[in-house]
Amino acid sequence: MSSSQQHAERPQPQPRSAYAEFVRITTRWADNDAYGHVNNVVYYSWFDTAVNRLLIDNGLLDLEKSSSIGLVVETQCHYFAPVSYPQDVDVGVRVAHLGKSSVRYELAIFVAGASQSAACGHFVHVYVDRSSRRPVALPDATRVALDSLRLI
Repeated sequence: MSSSQQHAERPQPQPRSAYAEFVRITTRWADNDAYGHVNNVVYYSWFDTAVNRLLIDNGLLDLEKSSSIGLVVETQCHYFAPVSYPQDVDVGVRVAHLGKSSVRYELAIFVAGASQSAACGHFVHVYVDRSSRRPVALPDATRVALDSLRLI
């Protein structure tokens, strides 16, 4: 791969319009690291929190009773600008792919009020039976709701 191809493929900050839904999260004092900004692992927690909040709010996940649950099997994040406590962030969520038993979410972290993302990433949920942990097909209601998070 040439250096110009690598440069063209480098992830870039995204606008808010690239995401279907947003979840507001308040940073905490403990989120900052020794370098004075939110530690990278916190971004992954925000991704997980935003997706699960949307699933719960839409009646698609009952933490104690759902027969199938989504397990994170892949995750990635690219950072563009620092975030620090006490800033609030909006996590943008969209669905990039719906498979038979999996969902690829694309997410972005926006400092509240910012038009460009401070970070972008993705994670993949594979739906499994709660007891056996074997993959199962996405429930119909989940598929319909997640399809509405796709941007065409």
